[in-house]
Amino acid sequence: MTLTAPAVPVAQPATPGRARRLARGWSLIAATLTTGLIAGFFYAYASSVMVGLARVDDRTFISSMQWINATVRNWWFAPSFFGALALTAVAAALHLRRDARPVLPWILGAFLLYGAAFAMTMGINVPLNDELAAAGDPTAIADPAAIRAAYEDRWNTWNVIRTVASLGALACLVRALILHGRRTAA
Repeated sequence: MTLTAPAVPVAQPATPGRARRLARGWSLIAATLTTGLIAGFFYAYASSVMVGLARVDDRTFISSMQWINATVRNWWFAPSFFGALALTAVAAALHLRRDARPVLPWILGAFLLYGAAFAMTMGINVPLNDELAAAGDPTAIADPAAIRAAYEDRWNTWNVIRTVASLGALACLVRALILHGRRTAA
């Protein structure tokens, strides 16, 4: 009986094609994760935060939203909110070559959908938040019901729309990841 040593795996040299596939894969993973985080963030507002706040009095609603809006711009929120758009753009740029084009339409779809959600946030939800902040101390507002009425339904409507757009972007990126995986395995 002869004993032989087990075969030692030899590291594959990094080729430009392999490095490109890795960069594409990691960019897709990063775009998908950040888009999933922000879609979940918007969804949490639609499914719980705003549902709970709908049950409180006007002054509590205004105060709560003012504090949430004042603290949401933080280092936990920024990577998903800004990163989803930037990383999806990077993923699209890395998939411009002919050999990656079957994946590209899904990434572009994600970019357009999340770009729309981003634009809604910056063009509608943030200005509404700024108007609510400008209303001042809720205890000093003469007609808190009017302030709430000018804010709540509009904000909720656009939040649901940006949630759906973000979830659509996430679905597109998941499809792109599946296609990328199939192409890499082939």
